[in-house]
Parts: sequence; C-alpha cells; structure tokens
Amino acid sequence: MDSECSRLLPALCAVLADPRQPVTDDTCLEKLLDWFKTVAEAESSLLLLQENPCLVELLSHTLKSQDMSARVLSFSLRLAGIFAAQENCFQYLQQGELMLGLFGEAGPVGLPAWSVPSVRSGWIQGLCSLAQHPSAEQFLVDCGAVDTLFSLQGDSSLFVASAASQLLAQALSLSLQGRDTPQLGSQDSDWPSCARSIVGHLEEALRSRATPQVTQALKVLTTTFGRCHHPWTQALWMQLSPLVTCLLEKDPIPAAHSVADLFLTMARSPVFASSDCDLWVMLVRTLSRLSPTQAGPLALGVCKLHVCPLALRTQAFDVLLQPMACILEAAAQPPGPSDLLDGTRGSSSMADTLLASTSSCAGLLCQSLAHLGELQPLSHSPRPWPQAPLLEATLATLRFCNGSAVPLSSVGVRLCGILAGCVRVQRAALDFLAALSQGTGSPDLVMKVSAVLLEYLRSPDSSPMVLKKAFQATLQWLLTTSQAGGSCDPSPHSQPFIGELFPVMQKRLCSPCWEVRDSALEFLTHLTAHWGGQPGFRQALLASDAPELAKQLLRDPEGYVRASAVAAMGQLAARGLHASSAHPEQPGAQQKHLLPELMDILSSDSEGFPRRAVMQVFTAWLRDGHAEVAQDPERFMAGVFQVVGQDLDWEVRLQGLELAGVFLAQVLGPPACPYAAAPPTAAPSVQLAEVLRALGRVRVLEFAFHTLFDCDRPVARKSCDLLLLLRARTAPDSRLQGAGRCPDTAAVEATLQAWQEGKQGQPLGELGPEVVVAVLWMLDLEGLQATLAESSDHVEQSPQSLLQDMLATAAALDDHEADCY
Repeated sequence: MDSECSRLLPALCAVLADPRQPVTDDTCLEKLLDWFKTVAEAESSLLLLQENPCLVELLSHTLKSQDMSARVLSFSLRLAGIFAAQENCFQYLQQGELMLGLFGEAGPVGLPAWSVPSVRSGWIQGLCSLAQHPSAEQFLVDCGAVDTLFSLQGDSSLFVASAASQLLAQALSLSLQGRDTPQLGSQDSDWPSCARSIVGHLEEALRSRATPQVTQALKVLTTTFGRCHHPWTQALWMQLSPLVTCLLEKDPIPAAHSVADLFLTMARSPVFASSDCDLWVMLVRTLSRLSPTQAGPLALGVCKLHVCPLALRTQAFDVLLQPMACILEAAAQPPGPSDLLDGTRGSSSMADTLLASTSSCAGLLCQSLAHLGELQPLSHSPRPWPQAPLLEATLATLRFCNGSAVPLSSVGVRLCGILAGCVRVQRAALDFLAALSQGTGSPDLVMKVSAVLLEYLRSPDSSPMVLKKAFQATLQWLLTTSQAGGSCDPSPHSQPFIGELFPVMQKRLCSPCWEVRDSALEFLTHLTAHWGGQPGFRQALLASDAPELAKQLLRDPEGYVRASAVAAMGQLAARGLHASSAHPEQPGAQQKHLLPELMDILSSDSEGFPRRAVMQVFTAWLRDGHAEVAQDPERFMAGVFQVVGQDLDWEVRLQGLELAGVFLAQVLGPPACPYAAAPPTAAPSVQLAEVLRALGRVRVLEFAFHTLFDCDRPVARKSCDLLLLLRARTAPDSRLQGAGRCPDTAAVEATLQAWQEGKQGQPLGELGPEVVVAVLWMLDLEGLQATLAESSDHVEQSPQSLLQDMLATAAALDDHEADCY
C-alpha cells in the first residue's frame, strides 16, 4: 500500500466508524473491498494490519457499536474475512478474540442489524473468504457458525439461503481436504469435527418429513459433488446414499427436482462416472418414479451425457418422446398405428398429465418440445432420430391448438378442448417445427407442413407472436427444401406454396396490428434476398400488391414498421422488384422515386430505427453498385452526408462512417498485395489528389474529422480507423506529404481543437489535397486509437482518488445536513 493511501486510511476509518457520518454509496464500499482484496493478495495481510492499526480499530469498533449502519457492518464483516484468509493474520485477529466477536454467536447475530439481509449476507461472505486454511475449519465449529448456517439455509432472502448452502459445501470440502482414503467414514471418529457436524445435519435433514429441509440438504450435496472430485466424495456418498434411496420410495418423491439435480451432478463427476457405485441403477429407477414433468429435465441431462450406459440413455430418450407419442395416439384414427416413435408409447401417467388441465398439458408439451429441440442437432442420440413421427406429432399438436384436427378418439377430443388457442404451445411447436426442417422428410410430409403453416398464416385467430413464429418456420422450410434439391431456386414442391404465400402477405401487410405488419415485412425481405433473382418468384411477386403495400408502409405510424419497410424496399429495389403490380414487365418503373423518399426519411423521421435502416440500405446499394447510386455516386454521397452530419443518433453516424468506408474503398481501388513478387507501384499524385478532392466534395472528410471527437466511443473509433486507412493509402506520395508546414493547416487545426473541446467550431469547407495529408499526419491517430480501445473507465481511478472521493463526499453531506438547520 502506498504512503498516501496509508495517510488517508485513518480519516476514512473514522468516517466509517461514526454512525453520524453518512456513507452514501454502496458502490464505493464495493470498490474499497476490491482494493483491499487486491492489496491482501499481493502483500502480507498481517503486515498490512500492523502498519495500519486503524483497520483493526475499525473492526474492534464494529463489536462495540450498537448503532452502526447495516452497510458498514456488512462491509466490516467482509473486510475481516479478506484479511483472515491468510492463516497468520487469522491467528493475529484471533488473539484479541476479534474473530470470535465478529462471527460468533455473541456477535452481529444478536444485534438488531441482523434482521437486514445485507448483514447476514456480509457475515456469510466474510466466512467464505476466511475458510481457506486448517485453522478456519475448527473455528467454524467453535464459534457456532455451522449451526447458524443451518438455520440460514431457510432464510427469507434467497440470496442468503443460497450463500449459506454454498458455504456449508465449502466448509465440508475444507474439513476433508487431503483425506483421499475411500475408507473415510467407516466410523464417526474418522471424520473431522466440522465434517461430522455438517454430515450429521445432512442426515437429519434427509430423514425429515419437511420438503424444504430435504431440499436444503440436497443442495449442499449437489454443490459438494459439483465442486469436489476427490475420493472422499465416494465415502460421503456411501454414508448418505441409503437416505437418498429412501426418498425414492416415497410417493410423491420429496424435492424431486433437487434429487434430479443431484444425480445429474454426480453423473458428470469423473469420480462417480468411473466408480462401481450404483448411480446408474438409481438413475434408471428415478426416471421411472418421477412424474412426467419432473422427469423431463433429468432425461435431457442423461441424453447429453457422453459416459452413460446405452440402456439408460435409451430410457431417457423414450421419456422425452412419450408426450409426442401420446399426441400421435390421440390424433390417430382407430385402431391407430401399433408402433409409434420407434416403439415408444405414451404412458398412462403421461396421458393423465396431458388431460389434467390446460396448464399441465401446456407445461408438459412445451417442455418436451424444447428438450427435443435441444437434442435434435446433437450427433450422439441413443438411437436413430424419429424424424417422420416427430413431424407428424408436431403437426398434430398445431392442429389441436388451432381446432383443425378431426380426432375420432375421446382423448383427441379432450385435447382439442384443452389446447384450443393455446399460444404458448403454438409458439413452442412452431419453433420445433422450424428445427425439424434440418432433417429429411418425404414430399407428402413436406406438403403437410406447408398446409399447416398456411393455416396459421391465414388464420385470423393467430396472435402476432404466433404469426412471427409461423413466418420464421416457413422460411426455414423453404430454405431447406431448396438446398435439398441442390438448387438456389425454390423446389418444385415449394413453387405452388410460394404462390399461395403472397395473398397471405398482402393481408398481413394491411393488418391493424403493427407487430403483424412488421413480421410480414421481415418475411418479405428474407424471401426477396434468397429468391429475388429467380424468374418464378419474381413473376409471382410482381403480380401481387406486396411491393406497393410495402412502399406505403414507409409512412407507417409505427417506427419499427417504417424501419422494416425501408429494409424491404431496399431489398426489392436492389433486385429491381418494386414496380407496381400494374406494370410487372417494367421492374424499374418506380425505382427513381425510391431514393428521394428514403432521403426524406433520413432527414425528417423522428425515430432512429427508420433512419438507421435507410443508412444500411444506402451502404448495401453503394457496395453492390445499385443503378440509381451508380449513376452519380458523388451527388448521392454529398446528399447523404449533408443530412447525416446533423443526425443526433450515434448509430446513424456510425453507419455513415460505414458508408464512407465503402466509398473510400471504391475510389481508392483495391490495395496492393503484400505478397506480390514485384514491389507495388505508387499511384500517381494526380490520382491521389483527385481522390482527396472527391472525398472533400462529398463531405466525407469533414464528417470523418468531426466524428473523430464524437462523444460516443464506437463512432470515434470507426472514424479513427477510417482516417488511418486513408493516411496509409496516401502515404506513398512524398510530394503530398511535403506540405506538412502548409500555412493553411493552422485554421484546420484550430477547428479540430474546437471540436475536441466540444465547441461548435467553423466548418472545414473544401480542403486541398496537401492540407488533408498534412492534417492526417499532424493528428496522433495511433495514440487516439489506443485511447479509444481502452475500456470506458480508462480515466484514472486510483485507490487514492477513491479514498479522497469518499472523504469529500462524507464532508459534503455533513455540511449539507448542517445547512438544513
């Protein structure tokens, strides 16, 4: 610790110890703790306390004060734990019974402040910090901390309760550290006192009839087996496994989710995966005993295990498939197929859960669909992926939800009533249907998928989110079927489907709900991006009113919709597809009208999203050589930067620099290859000078210099990168560099200085090539780039300044409080 900080510490400790001195900011105390932790890790904590006795005095005052604020008390407890993490410092604090007073039963546990969760949390965090060495093990027992932790496991604060369980697991690991013999635990006397106390509590909790106590014990075990992979964990499990086994005999199983978490944690541990324990047998038993909803997460975890008996993984896979098998059985016509989902049939308990209520049915189906969606891309499925049956089951689920199913069984009829209009299940099923597009399917199944998707897209009952999911699933299936055919064109099976999509899109583009209009525009944009060059798609699109409707939405009252309309029209225009439906044979008929309209949005739209979308479209147009931009690039750029230079949205300015970078790359041409056999030939100075003049005429230079000092860091960084690139490309011309002392640079330098100081400054105007190069070399662009690359708190925040700020804040608040009277 430096001398200046040591000089400031006594005053700060006095402020913290005085309850009349307000400490306003918890963040400052957190920073102070972080600093002390850093110092303690780098130096001797004992020496630190001996050289700064005010710290010990602060901790001692914590014991005596009855009116210390909760935040300072919590801070002191955590600070004491940081120092006591080193064993010699722990013993030094123990000599004056300071540790026992802070963490013992006579300490803050008996103070009124103990009712504040932050104090209880600080007490636990302090003990977590000091529980690092053998001396701390016996201390935890002697001071009564272990017993207090047992009670805090049921704390009303979830943070405190969770921290208590974590600390118990840490204390158990500390007490058994280095004891690797599997025979540990053959007799109670073999266990250290701290471990005996904790294990005894766990045994008592596991025998309890109260589910919360069972849950608490299981959480400690789960944390222990997740953190510790030592042989002593086998001995611990051998002692406690009979009690956990007894839980599986109860109906229902108490704390079932916690039991599943424990077994999964053990299965992931190399200690148990390679041992001869009966873990796999218990997992088999647990999967068969849990309710369908409880078994799902455990089954998913088992299916993801790489080291696991095949029979167990197959059983877990069947558990995940059973809800879909029930759906298939309910949708089948009597007598129904005899073999569903590769032999998997729905169990009676599964059917009971599905038919119990809408909430239980929806919960089970959504869980099953989500879990199967996670397994679908994995390569180590226990048996072949049942693509076709799962597709049938997913489509049946969607039909049950929208009422289009015609079930002939009583179960199917009940499911129609339970799932009718269930948005939650519809969203989950559409997500899974999109995931299933990555598999294979017969043409008949693909046609069934198309039919169901069209039902949802056409239905007036489909909610906005369901419609969005339906659009996304439709796009995925169209893309997959095209790729499967080995062509960029839509597959022959998809062509009629695409033709039926346009009337749906037209209807959705006119929806009174803005989310629906937005989703339809996004879908139109993606379709055009993928198939805008294909004749069949172009003909169907131009024969519809979709382009004209999308153009009308450029003036939509909702900003998100206007932004999506800009993106859609930009994509249509790039493909020459935004002609009116009356003139489909003239794809460029209305193209000349789009650029002014987008420029109007850029200059006058009150929301940032549409303006950002316009800039993204302009950048794509310039990069791709769009016809209207290519006619006169300089005029286009000058018009854009006249507007963008005044925009207050930093993302618009950032996109403006992206546009400037594309223009710069085009006027400069490709850079010389650094691996070429012959040295690159420098471009003539006339050519470079003309490039710089062009950049000045289109206002790119003034925009880049101005944004170099932008208050938004990403903008300034992008500008710096752009100017560095420009300087690197103009560097070979020594005649342009020779103007470094040009008198014209003085005015430019003054303007840049004003901009850097946040002042308006004079516009740069048109700059000569020599002046531009001189300014580029005059600026310390590398230094600015390094500064901008630093984090947002790169300004010095030393421990000294932190201490000074806390002292100054306390003094200011004290003066303000006095003025009130």
